[in-house]
Amino acid sequence: MKHLSSLLVALCLTACGTEVDTNQSTESEAKISLHTAASEVTSEDLYVDNFQLLDHEGRAHELYYYDDAPAIVIMIQGNGCPIVRNAWSDYRDIRDEYQDQGIQFYMLNANKQDNRERIGLEAANYSYDIPILKDDTQLIAESLNVTRTAEVLVISPSDWSILYRGPVNDRLSYGQQRKEAKNHYLKEAIDAAIAGEAVEVPVRKSKGCIVNLPETKKRPEHAKISYSETIAPMLEKNCAECHQDGGIGPWAMTGYDMVEGFAPMIREVVRTQRMPPWSADPHVGKFNNGRGLSIEEKRTLVHWIEAGAPRGDGPDPLADRVSDATVWPLGEPDLIIEAPAFDVPASGIIDYQFPTAPNPLDRDVWVKAVTVVPGDKTVVHHALVGSSETVTPAGQGDGDDVFENYLIGFVPGAESYVYPENTGVEVKAGGEFRFQMHYTTSGKATTDKTKLGLYFHDKEPEHRLRQQVAINFRINIPANSDNHQEQAYFEFDHDATLYMLFPHAHYRGKSSEFAVQYPDGKEETILSVPKYDFNWQHSYNLEKPLDVPAGARLIHRTRYDNSKRNLANPDPDSNIRWGLQSAEEMLYGSFFFRWTDESKTNPLHDPLQFNLRQFFGFADRNMDGKLSRDELSGNLAQAWDSGRLKQVDRDNDNALSFAEFYAMQKARRQAQGR
Repeated sequence: MKHLSSLLVALCLTACGTEVDTNQSTESEAKISLHTAASEVTSEDLYVDNFQLLDHEGRAHELYYYDDAPAIVIMIQGNGCPIVRNAWSDYRDIRDEYQDQGIQFYMLNANKQDNRERIGLEAANYSYDIPILKDDTQLIAESLNVTRTAEVLVISPSDWSILYRGPVNDRLSYGQQRKEAKNHYLKEAIDAAIAGEAVEVPVRKSKGCIVNLPETKKRPEHAKISYSETIAPMLEKNCAECHQDGGIGPWAMTGYDMVEGFAPMIREVVRTQRMPPWSADPHVGKFNNGRGLSIEEKRTLVHWIEAGAPRGDGPDPLADRVSDATVWPLGEPDLIIEAPAFDVPASGIIDYQFPTAPNPLDRDVWVKAVTVVPGDKTVVHHALVGSSETVTPAGQGDGDDVFENYLIGFVPGAESYVYPENTGVEVKAGGEFRFQMHYTTSGKATTDKTKLGLYFHDKEPEHRLRQQVAINFRINIPANSDNHQEQAYFEFDHDATLYMLFPHAHYRGKSSEFAVQYPDGKEETILSVPKYDFNWQHSYNLEKPLDVPAGARLIHRTRYDNSKRNLANPDPDSNIRWGLQSAEEMLYGSFFFRWTDESKTNPLHDPLQFNLRQFFGFADRNMDGKLSRDELSGNLAQAWDSGRLKQVDRDNDNALSFAEFYAMQKARRQAQGR
């Protein structure tokens, strides 16, 4: 048995990538330099740049968000590492002791062999009840000079330096462990951080499994990455559409000199996932309008920048690029509508604008594609456009007008929407086109004249494209809450085919998702936006249309950050309710779909039921399919209390099912002659 035990230990140590070392660190241990292929770094020299990563459950975490914390602690995690598994209990106990003092605790996994699913299984098996950040690109681990798992880093947000790196304590070694630790290095480092003092020994040898970061050995090769053949084409494909003369980007990628000058900033926005602007969790759903760099592209771009952004040989594709900021990308439209001009000041916050423009058509048309071209892309944050058969009285438009017959939602870099095959939106003759315009100032006064381009079908398409919203007018976000959730749903009364999803919130929006709940109760998340960004209002076009059966619900959930840590938050001390302005909030999940079996000979659309289901989906707060007394308000609550609704409650369960609610409203409309 003794020999078998030794063999198992040897196998374990081989997996950890090291030899047995039972020597314990002492209090007099000298500072140990950390080595990379590029330089020699000590904890005193290391400044931790900001980064954003998703954890193993798909939630977003940004390091600099906790700039007011006494310290941030990160343990390097790796699946299958016995040192991590054994160190977890000590790390957890310290987390439990200090988290109430504002210390933030994480794990970080940079192993190429570990994916989110496997990390989740490891977390479940070993009770890791802590966010495990997944560094898919390994860029963060490289910049932190990570070498082994089980090492902990204590970061000071006061100057973003590493106060301590090393083991949690001296309890563990390879194949051996003490019953109790003699020295508690992490606790001492955290106490020093809280006291604002230096850590006596800031760097200690840490035992753990080797983290394979192959690119750290390829620094000389990074200097040979071709700007001409690799970097410039990558930027042209993913970035130059916005970063061009007249584009929304604050500077134009007109050639190498501009890219080199902004290279450190490019590195930062890639590491924090601010650019390219695409917010969907890559592990949930597939979308045919997705933007963003692949893992390999991010590695290549950042490594090139960290190598000094060398120019190298070859032509410069960006220098020859022709600006197309005002060109119709789908060709000349069948109809061009120009919104009224709007003067945008150089600075300040601008309320939403709701201009209208007459519809000059004297015939009904079916639209197959739409494009919005702002007059000045530097100030148009987003634009929503719809049509109406009626004309809005002057000064009486509001944000809901555009959804009467919705056509498109524009954001920079996504100016066109080609409707799904064999679908279209009908625009009746006359009436008007309605706009919802969100302007942001750029430091320069300008005048915007946004144009709408419509492309028509030659004949009526097979399917009518429809738009609906899972919405909640009753949201109530508590003051100083940093992760408050609201939700709503829309239940389909016929089989439906989903095409596009559009989550919307304001300054306090933190994350958002869409999920389908099937009639059997099974729920499937079809879109997750871990870090919602008010500056980029994305629509998400499903790569493959999703068929959902009658009785299924499309659930929209959003989490809100109403805390002072949210720098965009106008007033963290106020409870926030629904409102159009950005300082208020919304839970608003728009989607395009069609009734799967609807045709001219088989009309399925019931406008009354369509609208009532929208109301029912947010009034039913506990999502049990019924409206109980505590879920009613206004006239409905009064009618319940007076007993007038008792006759509507046919099954006498003291609640209104949708069928009962619909029958009541239908009878009411018939009585009114509508």
